[in-house]
Amino acid sequence: MRPRDFDRRLFLKSAAGLAAAAAASPAQQRDYSGRTPVRYPDPDIVVLDKRFAKYKLGNSPIRRLHQGTLWAEGPAWNGVGRYLLWSDIPNNVQMRWLEEDGHVSVFRNPAGHANGNTFDWEGRQIACEHGNRRVVRYEYNGKVTVLADKWQGKPLNAPNDAVVHPDGSVWFTDPGYGALMNYEGNVGKLELKEAVYRIDKSGRIDLLTDEIGKPNGLCFSPDYKKLYVADTGATHDEKIPRVIKVWDVADSKVRGGKTFCDMNIPGKGAGLADGIRCDVDGNVWSSAGWVGAGYDGVHIFSPDGTRIGQILLPEICANVCFGGSRRNILFMCGSQSLYSVYVETQGAHIT
Repeated sequence: MRPRDFDRRLFLKSAAGLAAAAAASPAQQRDYSGRTPVRYPDPDIVVLDKRFAKYKLGNSPIRRLHQGTLWAEGPAWNGVGRYLLWSDIPNNVQMRWLEEDGHVSVFRNPAGHANGNTFDWEGRQIACEHGNRRVVRYEYNGKVTVLADKWQGKPLNAPNDAVVHPDGSVWFTDPGYGALMNYEGNVGKLELKEAVYRIDKSGRIDLLTDEIGKPNGLCFSPDYKKLYVADTGATHDEKIPRVIKVWDVADSKVRGGKTFCDMNIPGKGAGLADGIRCDVDGNVWSSAGWVGAGYDGVHIFSPDGTRIGQILLPEICANVCFGGSRRNILFMCGSQSLYSVYVETQGAHIT
């Protein structure tokens, strides 16, 4: 089976089997409305390795900030506006949560069935539009600049997630999920091999690597010398490993791709990583899901690829980012909700 062949039955069969094997956890039973406070320390922030202990605050709870989305994705923090932006892909909107009072409102409608978002070094929003199969930038006056919609004359599959580099370039993944169903975009033919691309300041687009099943979330190491990419190709081909890969970055290119970590937890199952972010110490914070209770949420990996901690959520987590005035709040896009938790570290990058 080719990685781009969409087999809904294979995907649902795999997800259902893993969910049935998962054990119950406190995350499935707690009241996230706030009416019943959780007893400290939060039992759903799980220390698996002593290296994670210093990042868990004893008096910080996981909070649900919003509920009501269909598939929450693409969180990005705006430091000047002090707000979190995220996408609800099926509803074709982008949402905004204000730090000052927790107010939530629709930020953009329609939104091109946008998935991943970020802000560049000048504060402009970058969005990966599933529906329009392109990467765009919103200018200060509100106009839209198309950064990428084709590669070698062929339309992109459906850009998924993006990050920015200090040299002004935008790096993005193009797995094509938004072209596989009308629910998250518009059904269309995939004409390109799934790949990771780089857009430089002049607008030139370079293919960085296609040595991956379906490249999904991506992030840089704190020093920008490594690029991490989650592979979700197992949604279409069970032979593709459920891993996060890593490449060395030099001269605006990537080389030496290898497995960074495996998403399998012995005895629980192997789900999928999706959106990922690095903290200032080089740990990778990965969204995780499609297994069930005791697995779904956020998995934290040390720089050597060891799973050192988990943040358990009552639903699948699709993406994460650090934000807040000190970049020490981890925002988590659950399937139908937005969550947050304070952690004793900071995001390595601007969003």
